Amino acid sequence: MISVEGLRVEFGVKPLLANASFVVNDRDRIALVGKNGAGKSTLLKILCGKQTPTSGVVSVPNDTTIGYLPQVMNLQDSTTVRQEAQKAFADIQQMAERIERMNQQLAERTDYESESYLALIEKYMSEHDRYQMLGADGYEAEIERTLMGLGFERSDFERPTSEFSGGWRMRIELAKILLRKPDVLLLDEPTNHLDIESIQWLEQFLATSANAVVLVSHDRAFINNVTNRTLEISCGQIIDYKVKYDEYVVLRKERREQQLRAYENQQKEIADMKQFIDRFRYQATKAVQVQQKVKQLEKIVPIEIDEVDNSAMHLKFPPCLRSGDYPVICEDVRKAYNHVVFDHVNLTIKRGEKVAFVGKNGEGKSTLVKCIMGEIPFDGNLKVGHNVQIGYFAQNQAQLLDESLTVFQTIDYVAKGDMRLRINDILGAFMFGGEESDKRVKVLSGGERSRLAMIRLLLEPVNLLILDEPTNHLDMASKDVLKEAIKAFDGTAIVVSHDREFLDGLVTKVYEFGGGKVREHLGGIYDFLRSKQISELHELENSQAGNKTFPGREQNIPSVGTNTQPVVKNQSYAEHKEQQKQLRKAEKAVEQSERRISDMEQRLKELDDLLMKPENASNMEFVTEYTTTKKALDEEVERWEKLSEELEQLTN
Repeated sequence: MISVEGLRVEFGVKPLLANASFVVNDRDRIALVGKNGAGKSTLLKILCGKQTPTSGVVSVPNDTTIGYLPQVMNLQDSTTVRQEAQKAFADIQQMAERIERMNQQLAERTDYESESYLALIEKYMSEHDRYQMLGADGYEAEIERTLMGLGFERSDFERPTSEFSGGWRMRIELAKILLRKPDVLLLDEPTNHLDIESIQWLEQFLATSANAVVLVSHDRAFINNVTNRTLEISCGQIIDYKVKYDEYVVLRKERREQQLRAYENQQKEIADMKQFIDRFRYQATKAVQVQQKVKQLEKIVPIEIDEVDNSAMHLKFPPCLRSGDYPVICEDVRKAYNHVVFDHVNLTIKRGEKVAFVGKNGEGKSTLVKCIMGEIPFDGNLKVGHNVQIGYFAQNQAQLLDESLTVFQTIDYVAKGDMRLRINDILGAFMFGGEESDKRVKVLSGGERSRLAMIRLLLEPVNLLILDEPTNHLDMASKDVLKEAIKAFDGTAIVVSHDREFLDGLVTKVYEFGGGKVREHLGGIYDFLRSKQISELHELENSQAGNKTFPGREQNIPSVGTNTQPVVKNQSYAEHKEQQKQLRKAEKAVEQSERRISDMEQRLKELDDLLMKPENASNMEFVTEYTTTKKALDEEVERWEKLSEELEQLTN
């Protein structure tokens, strides 16, 4: 679908990419990985035609459509959410208008035997058939399913987009791109503005409904669940691993070890040659051998190893004073604007605890953080404990940096006392050593800016860390180091994050924000997610993760097999028995439907894997089976929805 040959990209002395070649095929799910600043975002811009390479060829067939979601975009605020999403179907709407105009002409004209009338009929039938094939009649329902999958409520559809935060407006742009159903999706950090439930919905959408996908993401669980191929940018080259990320890490380690051995052997060979040349340079009898060695030395192509492999970010928070036993205590805390954000919040965070704030965007996670910081007024009693010193990393911290300053100046202006003597050491630990410290902030990638902003936390000792989405834009290696540093931190930590992999093994308590309430869950993040799957939905209110879900649908029924129906007083035994019989029958029908859906989804995945192999690319038997199975799956999903509604009615 997209072919890249001999790509070269230069911004400075050292090329960002040199002679890179690869192909994006239909049904590919590609994770584009590499250290911050390696050129991942630049490559996506080149693939979609928004940036021109220094040299090389990017071939895209004329009929191939591309959808591109950048990390940052300029958003318009002149429409409602629904109207903005409808722009994805602008072509279909124009087609509908053309069909209506032709229909009007056919009704008004009377020259039924003329060639132009017959040509108009043929054109009308052709356009109408194409309109039906595109499934145009159901696009409004598709808009609703996609918006709700990305976390919007029905009540949000008619609200102006100007009322939403930047993160929510990015979701609208993502919805528009998904609704267009392009042949190739290019997604640059799509999970940065999504909560856990929306990420899970997007995972299922990309796995089942997308054609080809190339994505940049630092959410390890997300890319493992979505991708089946990994392209690594390293030393200006692109290395193709036809495996998902976890398997790539293993293969990358093996390749790294091979690189090191080859590098060491080459260095030894170079040293031996230089020693021979220096030793016999002035001996006439060895002149021929010396010249041969000089020529051999000139022909050697140095083996290059990516500097990210040679150095790692070493992050250690400085020692801090001991805080009181309870750094944060909330008693009946309430915050309201035009609506209630949360009410009756009661929580106690003990010294040394690592806790997570999770929930849908807009449910009050960052708002409660601002209350703790004393940045906004609130009702109720919120106590920050004795001797608590807070280190705060906000979501937009990286965007607040002065772009005109260098990396060194950025830290030099805020460092105080003895810390000024350690600036170079700290910058080196964060991989800003040497010439990197002289870079202007405006040329840094999103990940490099986040790393620079994170250094601010090291400038003075704190005993309460509050990190609001700290992993946005950080690469895998930086996230791992940050995670280990927080685990080793002596103080208390509150982490607002949607990154499951980052929170796993880090936090021991989860606070869930939703429906104006804050609920405490003991245990790690996956304990919390498992508990949501078995809890009753009335306990989760706005959450949609209580049951097994399919892309684009809300869950409004209790888990199958749970006895959640109310007991009706004065109900006769016979009536009660008949009701139980019908309920069991409905539950069984839903279970059977879910099993059929699961089997068909598994078969589609197997067929995907088969069709991705070159030898099966033209196997019509597999193609026919895939089409038939996909159609049967859609029909079974509709049947499952009807059965679920019947079960809900019986339960209520």
